[in-house]
Amino acid sequence: MNETMVCVVGNVATQPVYRELSTGASTRFRLAVTSRYWDREKSEWADGHTNFFTVWARRALATNAGASLSVGDPVVVHGRLKVRTETRDGQSWTSADVDAAAIGHDLSRGTSAFRRASKGDMGPAPTPQPEPSWETEPQAAPEAAPQRGPEPAGVT
Repeated sequence: MNETMVCVVGNVATQPVYRELSTGASTRFRLAVTSRYWDREKSEWADGHTNFFTVWARRALATNAGASLSVGDPVVVHGRLKVRTETRDGQSWTSADVDAAAIGHDLSRGTSAFRRASKGDMGPAPTPQPEPSWETEPQAAPEAAPQRGPEPAGVT
C-alpha cells in the first residue's frame, strides 16, 4: 500500500484520553512539534512555528500509551499520516492525524524506565479497527506545550 509513514518528534500537549471501546482500546492525544533554528543575529536557538497533530493509538499501544504518557513528555511517534479536510458550520477545517504504530519517550531529552507488559495484558491479535468518532471541538484552541528554555541538542 502507498501510505505516508512519518516519524514525529515533539511534546505531549494534552492529557492522553483512554477509551475502552467495543472495537478495542483507543488512546488519543495532541502532539506539539516546534521547529527550532539558530538565530545568527542573537547567537542563540529560537523557536519557530508549532504544528499540532492528533495522535491515535490502538489496542496494546493504546493501553501502554495511556498509562505511560503525560502532558509535557518529549516523545517520538512513528505512524501513518492522515490529513483530513472538512466543513463545519460553513468553515473549512484541516487536521493532521497520526495513526501510531510506535510511541516512545525521546531519550535525547531525558531518561525513562521500561516495564514490559505481561502477556495477559496484551489482548487478542491485532485486527483492523474503525476510527472512533470522538474529536476536539473546532472552537477550542489546542493547549500549548509547556515553554522550555533553548536546548543546544540537535535540530528537528
